[in-house]
Amino acid sequence: MSTPTLSRLGLWVMMGVFIACAVWVFVGFFNLHEPDARAGTFTQTTIIGAPVSLSAEFAPADDSGTHTQLASLEGGNAQKIDLTWAASAAESTGIPLRAVLGYAGATVVVNAEQPSCNLTWTTIAAIGNVESGHGTHAGSHISANGVTQPPIYGPLLDGASYDAVSDTDGGQFDGNILFDRAVGPLQFIPSTWERWGADGNGDGIRDPQQIDDAALATARYLCHYGDLSGVDGWRTAIFAYNHVESYVDGVAAMANIYAERAGS
Repeated sequence: MSTPTLSRLGLWVMMGVFIACAVWVFVGFFNLHEPDARAGTFTQTTIIGAPVSLSAEFAPADDSGTHTQLASLEGGNAQKIDLTWAASAAESTGIPLRAVLGYAGATVVVNAEQPSCNLTWTTIAAIGNVESGHGTHAGSHISANGVTQPPIYGPLLDGASYDAVSDTDGGQFDGNILFDRAVGPLQFIPSTWERWGADGNGDGIRDPQQIDDAALATARYLCHYGDLSGVDGWRTAIFAYNHVESYVDGVAAMANIYAERAGS
């Protein structure tokens, strides 16, 4: 004998799961860029563990000439990372090589600047994944020189779907003179970039569309919140990057996946 009530219940459960997943993905990229707006909570308790030592994470470039350089890398943080290690990490995690170099290079620099921070490269990588799929959103990619092509822009913060944020940069970074929008592979709004923007590739320009620049800015922003070696400190820093608990959980889950895949 059929049980239509149970069948309908099963259908509603499946639809609920599908809608929840779709909302999580949508929030993951498009609701991350207004730091003054707290949106929602999430009961998942996934957390990031304490980082391993830098010596276990990286094979830094040395001064003996054994570091094989990309022809396009004329300087900057990417050259601080051994390409053999980076290629292995890229293969095991599925992260584009140029993004790995940007994330790892920024981590080496900021941990030298602020040894008490204990930032791991997989944390920046997880943010990069959630924010833009490592610069691949909407068909973009990170070119050999580290610049996203075509440029990545978040939705216009004009009050229609998100809180309105009036223009703060004269359209310099986001191309709009009326309202702001997040820019680049790590999705900085212009006013935040004005404060935290960095030159990670040594070309004298702070470009939010350039992965070395954006990764270094992200690293310094996170380390501003202190020691990231413990769960509470780590979550506080990620929450500051985007005031949504589900975002923190999503970044934590992805960081743990990358750490496991990379063996660090």
